[in-house]
Amino acid sequence: MARSNSAVILTREERQQLESIARSRSMPHGLVRRVQIVLGSADGVGSSELARQHRISRPTVYLWCRRWREAGLAGLHTELRPGRPRSIDDERVAELVSTALNGKPEGRTHWSVRSLAAATELSPTSVHRYISLFGLQPHRSKSFKLSNDPFFVEKVRDIVGLYLSPPENALVLCVDEKSQCQALERTQPVLPMGLGYVEGITHDYKRHGTTTLFAALDVANGEVIAQCKPRHRHQEFLAFLKHIDQNVPTDLDVHLICDNYATHKHPKVRAWLARRPRYHLHYTPTYASWLNQVERWFGLITQQAIRRGSFQSVPDLVGRIKRYTEHYNLTARPFVWTATAESILAKIERLCKVIGGTQH
Repeated sequence: MARSNSAVILTREERQQLESIARSRSMPHGLVRRVQIVLGSADGVGSSELARQHRISRPTVYLWCRRWREAGLAGLHTELRPGRPRSIDDERVAELVSTALNGKPEGRTHWSVRSLAAATELSPTSVHRYISLFGLQPHRSKSFKLSNDPFFVEKVRDIVGLYLSPPENALVLCVDEKSQCQALERTQPVLPMGLGYVEGITHDYKRHGTTTLFAALDVANGEVIAQCKPRHRHQEFLAFLKHIDQNVPTDLDVHLICDNYATHKHPKVRAWLARRPRYHLHYTPTYASWLNQVERWFGLITQQAIRRGSFQSVPDLVGRIKRYTEHYNLTARPFVWTATAESILAKIERLCKVIGGTQH
């Protein structure tokens, strides 16, 4: 086929470069197609055929071939086009950000897009665009609690050390209890999920009592030892420790990580542990339950088995918890702990500087 007036001539180096781009799966599709047009023209394919192959017009073929002859590969990139000039200068944007960070609307606890727009005399659309750009979310908040434990640093290093470098010939178990698990029965049947709508659950319910879930999470393999008991006293906790003792190998030391609840420090509990030297108790700092990995498992069972359930009795709830635990252990995997003690302490130090509190 005769070469048209849009044909181009390529050197060996240019052809190798363009063929590499044409084979690429990571380059922008538009650039790859323009390169293919130039290669096709260099191979003698006519403008009409190139237009048909790429579903474009012949003037578009002429355009990219001309851009290649004038500027090479740089000519195949999309040109920056001038847009509408900015109507909000940097000073007004800075004023918006400063108002959002340092002020509060009159009589309210936080800004909304419309209240912030009224205070800065900008449109709500502009306010939304700029606060999104700077990552400002005045409508959201999250809670925190700093530990006042005088041995916070030592306890963090101790527990994180067990996670990152567990002792040999020993089990590390995260132990805690989830009290007041309510057996709530929905007053009406649950509406199943369908195409276009979510599962429906009534907001009101009947109370049938509560149970306390005791659990011990094996840090090494993620398996859980769990028991439900009617009350939350040292007697129940001691009975759960005996249950753990019956279900772990007798030739291994056992390191128990638990919080500072009075039940865990009862004299009878201490006496039972003292008679069994292979047990070692590690207390988390006060207000630092996030250091105990079993709390993550409590979150899973709450989300997946309890919160959206409907239970006609406490035994019904206990049975659901037991079935969930058995099924969970079939495919249990350990939670991956990556934070070092130094990174945790550095983060808390930065937080203390922000709020002006006392550093640990």
